Amino acid sequence: MPQAPSSFTLSVVVPVYNEERTLLKLVDAVRAVPIRKQVILVDDCSRDGTAGVIESIRDDETNTFVKLRHEVNRGKGAALRTGFAAATGDAVVIQDADLEYDPAEYPQLLAPIWDGKADVVFGSRFMGGAPHRVLYYWHSVGNKFLTTLSNWFTNLNLTDMETCYKVFRTPVIREMLPTLQQDRFGFEPEITSRVARAGLRIYEVGISYNGRTYREGKHIGWRDGFRAIWCILKYR
Repeated sequence: MPQAPSSFTLSVVVPVYNEERTLLKLVDAVRAVPIRKQVILVDDCSRDGTAGVIESIRDDETNTFVKLRHEVNRGKGAALRTGFAAATGDAVVIQDADLEYDPAEYPQLLAPIWDGKADVVFGSRFMGGAPHRVLYYWHSVGNKFLTTLSNWFTNLNLTDMETCYKVFRTPVIREMLPTLQQDRFGFEPEITSRVARAGLRIYEVGISYNGRTYREGKHIGWRDGFRAIWCILKYR
């Protein structure tokens, strides 16, 4: 497993909306990763018991928790901007709170940055031999279509533009923060377009994926797919 430089700190930005069932399990998984971390929990005006769960979380020797809250629900992209603004680590990773993505894979995602090869790393669900839960066929078709359309305009050869796992060197995301506009899932095509236009060094790393069903709380829907198409065209 790749090893973190001794002075390295990772900022983990976690947008949270109605995740009281999974949040503590996610926090435990993040704690277990042997990297010094700043974990930024952004509660996007949850309506369940998420706020109380966040309040119960405490710092430990290698994990410092920053707890932020939106007073109205603004969407994932807005929560990410709030989290990015508070990041102080050497690199920033986006982490959903729903257990679809495994924090144990942080070292693999960070390796190209630690090696000085990458400014941005995408964790791809569609490359490599990592295990994947079998779920919705049309979601996979939609993801591949959106990635292909994005690649057409950005001239990148990504395999998974819509992935949650995106890692940035902190100076990169700080420079882009004032330009970011999308409040919901349009963040994914927007940030992809912006890193492509900036000429940054982009890597992909294969990751596992434990997707959840709508009954289990999945938030993204077909309207977000149409919004993604609009964003790909807007930011081309």
